[in-house]
Amino acid sequence: MKNISKTVKKLALLMCLTATFFFISIDGLAQRHRGGGGFNRGGGGAVHTRQARPATQSRPNVTRPSTTRPAATTRPGANNSGTQITRPSNNSNRNNTINRNSAVNRDNTINRNNIGNRNTNISGNTVNRNRNNINVNNNIYVQNNRNTIVRPGPRPYVRPPYVYGGYRYNCYHPYYPRPYVPFYWGPVWHPWGFFVATLATTAIIVSVENQKYHYDQGVWYTSTNGGYTAVPAPVGGTVNNIPSGAETVNTGTVNNYYYGGTYYEKDGGKYTVVAPTAGTIVENLPEGGEEVTIGDAKYVKFGETYYQPVKIDGKDKYEVVSVEKDN
Repeated sequence: MKNISKTVKKLALLMCLTATFFFISIDGLAQRHRGGGGFNRGGGGAVHTRQARPATQSRPNVTRPSTTRPAATTRPGANNSGTQITRPSNNSNRNNTINRNSAVNRDNTINRNNIGNRNTNISGNTVNRNRNNINVNNNIYVQNNRNTIVRPGPRPYVRPPYVYGGYRYNCYHPYYPRPYVPFYWGPVWHPWGFFVATLATTAIIVSVENQKYHYDQGVWYTSTNGGYTAVPAPVGGTVNNIPSGAETVNTGTVNNYYYGGTYYEKDGGKYTVVAPTAGTIVENLPEGGEEVTIGDAKYVKFGETYYQPVKIDGKDKYEVVSVEKDN
């Protein structure tokens, strides 16, 4: 009996185990059919179904703030004062024009102040020259009237004088109007009023009636504050040499040598400054002259000497005018 009871218990236990495994298998098949054929076990032994992901995930557009800085940032001044400091942006803004402060300033136009260049602006009796960094002021009053007296002509005038304002203006040739165009005798010549800080080593001292002058290559100077000023050549001043470009002119009696508005007569081996002679013909007049209107005529005046424009043998020239008071 005991053996039969043990056998029955074993069979009952085996049947329970078999039923349990059967139900477990049935439940697993049902779960696979519902979850798409897969399962996922959690840490606690529970069965979880697997989540299906969408094929493509769409992200929303993200708008980021611009990193471009404004052209200028304005900041208040120190201590919240009203003064504002404007700082330029970091962007480089370069113009096509380059301004160089070296020896040459270029803006399609080159402005050079090299030695030897001349910037001449002539207006009446004012000459503005910037040669060798030296300025000219011809408005100064030069106290030298020794060469303003015109010597009388060698023969009487056959032409009637031009009378105006109580004076008679005599010339041997007819008046031929034209604009006054100064002549340039070169870089070493300077008009009246031209100032230089120093003189060349070739300059010499010439004394005329106890007054000292400095002479250099056809130009006469007097000492002034800080330098020397070009003045009319003093009548009676004598030098050993005159520039090779001097023009020979005939006064009707003797030959004079004319250079830069000054007349010389040769005396032995020297040259002496003389006053101009009425009727003398010259081809060119220097800078510093004043174009004056006398009635219907225009003359060029240097000191108290008048020049009338004339035409001789088809060439433009100037004649020294004899000016006399009309009685």
